[in-house]
Amino acid sequence: MEFCDECGSMMHSDDGLWVCSSCDHEKARDEATEAAMTTTQGQDTDSGPVDMSEVDDSEIGPTTKVKCPECGHDRARYEMKQIRAADESETRFFTCVECDHKWREDDH
Repeated sequence: MEFCDECGSMMHSDDGLWVCSSCDHEKARDEATEAAMTTTQGQDTDSGPVDMSEVDDSEIGPTTKVKCPECGHDRARYEMKQIRAADESETRFFTCVECDHKWREDDH
Protein backbone atom coordinates (compact mmCIF):
# COMPACT_ATOMS: atom_id res chain seq x y z
CA MET A 1 0.00 0.00 0.00
CA GLU A 2 1.29 3.41 -0.90
CA PHE A 3 0.08 6.82 0.25
CA CYS A 4 0.27 10.09 -1.67
CA ASP A 5 3.03 12.50 -0.63
CA GLU A 6 0.84 15.44 -1.67
CA CYS A 7 -2.55 14.75 -0.04
CA GLY A 8 -2.11 11.54 2.01
CA SER A 9 -4.73 9.53 0.08
CA MET A 10 -4.17 5.88 -0.79
CA MET A 11 -2.61 5.40 -4.22
CA HIS A 12 -3.26 2.65 -6.77
CA SER A 13 -0.80 1.08 -9.18
CA ASP A 14 -0.94 1.83 -12.88
CA ASP A 15 1.82 0.14 -14.91
CA GLY A 16 5.12 1.36 -13.40
CA LEU A 17 3.56 4.19 -11.40
CA TRP A 18 1.66 4.84 -8.19
CA VAL A 19 -1.27 7.16 -8.99
CA CYS A 20 -3.30 9.09 -6.43
CA SER A 21 -7.08 8.75 -6.90
CA SER A 22 -7.70 12.11 -5.24
CA CYS A 23 -5.15 14.55 -6.66
CA ASP A 24 -3.65 12.55 -9.59
CA HIS A 25 -0.12 12.86 -8.17
CA GLU A 26 2.16 10.17 -9.63
CA LYS A 27 5.38 8.58 -8.48
CA ALA A 28 7.49 5.71 -9.77
CA ARG A 29 7.09 2.25 -8.25
CA ASP A 30 10.13 0.77 -6.49
CA GLU A 31 10.34 -3.04 -6.72
CA ALA A 32 12.78 -3.33 -3.79
CA THR A 33 10.47 -1.34 -1.48
CA GLU A 34 7.39 -3.24 -2.66
CA ALA A 35 9.07 -6.61 -2.03
CA ALA A 36 9.39 -5.65 1.65
CA MET A 37 5.68 -4.71 1.94
CA THR A 38 3.31 -7.03 3.78
CA THR A 39 0.20 -8.14 1.94
CA THR A 40 -2.98 -9.82 3.12
CA GLN A 41 -3.47 -11.53 -0.22
CA GLY A 42 -3.85 -15.27 0.32
CA GLN A 43 -4.04 -15.00 4.12
CA ASP A 44 -6.77 -16.87 5.98
CA THR A 45 -9.12 -14.20 7.33
CA ASP A 46 -11.56 -16.62 9.00
CA SER A 47 -9.97 -19.25 11.19
CA GLY A 48 -13.36 -20.74 12.06
CA PRO A 49 -14.69 -21.79 15.47
CA VAL A 50 -12.37 -22.15 18.43
CA ASP A 51 -12.09 -25.77 19.60
CA MET A 52 -12.17 -25.82 23.41
CA SER A 53 -12.72 -29.59 23.74
CA GLU A 54 -9.08 -30.32 24.61
CA VAL A 55 -8.81 -27.59 27.27
CA ASP A 56 -9.08 -28.63 30.90
CA ASP A 57 -11.86 -26.66 32.66
CA SER A 58 -9.46 -25.53 35.39
CA GLU A 59 -7.34 -23.78 32.72
CA ILE A 60 -10.20 -21.71 31.33
CA GLY A 61 -9.59 -18.80 33.62
CA PRO A 62 -10.97 -16.56 36.34
CA THR A 63 -14.61 -16.35 37.36
CA THR A 64 -17.07 -13.50 37.09
CA LYS A 65 -20.62 -12.75 38.12
CA VAL A 66 -22.81 -13.58 35.10
CA LYS A 67 -26.08 -15.51 34.81
CA CYS A 68 -25.89 -18.89 33.09
CA PRO A 69 -28.54 -19.09 30.35
CA GLU A 70 -28.92 -22.85 31.00
CA CYS A 71 -29.27 -23.22 34.79
CA GLY A 72 -29.45 -19.62 36.06
CA HIS A 73 -26.35 -19.92 38.30
CA ASP A 74 -24.60 -16.57 38.83
CA ARG A 75 -20.89 -17.51 38.43
CA ALA A 76 -18.90 -18.59 35.40
CA ARG A 77 -15.29 -18.96 34.37
CA TYR A 78 -14.31 -16.84 31.40
CA GLU A 79 -11.52 -16.30 28.92
CA MET A 80 -10.91 -13.80 26.14
CA LYS A 81 -9.98 -14.97 22.62
CA GLN A 82 -9.20 -13.08 19.45
CA ILE A 83 -11.30 -15.01 16.95
CA ARG A 84 -11.90 -12.31 14.35
CA ALA A 85 -9.64 -9.87 12.60
CA ALA A 86 -7.08 -8.07 14.72
CA ASP A 87 -8.94 -4.78 14.37
CA GLU A 88 -12.06 -6.24 16.02
CA SER A 89 -12.58 -6.75 19.74
CA GLU A 90 -11.95 -10.02 21.52
CA THR A 91 -14.77 -12.45 22.30
CA ARG A 92 -15.41 -13.52 25.90
CA PHE A 93 -16.20 -17.22 26.43
CA PHE A 94 -18.00 -18.38 29.58
CA THR A 95 -18.31 -21.77 31.32
CA CYS A 96 -20.84 -22.09 34.13
CA VAL A 97 -19.16 -23.31 37.34
CA GLU A 98 -22.36 -25.16 38.28
CA CYS A 99 -23.48 -27.03 35.13
CA ASP A 100 -20.45 -26.56 32.79
CA HIS A 101 -22.67 -24.99 30.10
CA LYS A 102 -20.52 -23.05 27.63
CA TRP A 103 -21.51 -19.88 25.78
CA ARG A 104 -19.94 -16.75 24.43
CA GLU A 105 -20.73 -13.15 25.23
CA ASP A 106 -22.54 -12.33 21.99
CA ASP A 107 -24.72 -15.48 22.00
CA HIS A 108 -27.62 -13.95 23.94
